[in-house]
Amino acid sequence: MSDKEEPVQIDINGILDLHPFSPKDLSTLIDEYIDACLEKKIYSIRFIHGKGTGNIRRSVHALLERNPYVTGYQLADQSGGSWGATIANLSPDPGA
Repeated sequence: MSDKEEPVQIDINGILDLHPFSPKDLSTLIDEYIDACLEKKIYSIRFIHGKGTGNIRRSVHALLERNPYVTGYQLADQSGGSWGATIANLSPDPGA
C-alpha cells in the first residue's frame, strides 16, 4: 500500500461540495476548481460548506476575496442551500 493518496476526480459543473475535503486543502482546492470552471466557461460556482460553526464558510470567503477571478460572492438563497452554501461570481479577466 502506498503512502500517497490517489487524486480525487471532481466533476467540473459549478457545484463543489466541500464536506469530503480536509480544511487544510481548501486553499489549493478552491483555486484549482475556479481555474477548472473558467476553462469550461462556468462563471458562477456554488461552494457547499455547510452551516456548522461557520469556520469553513469564513475560510471560503477569505479565499474568494483573494482570488483575482472572483468578482463577488454571497450566501445562497433558500433553494441553493441558504447560509450553508456560497455563490461566487467569476470573470475570465483577473481583477475585472
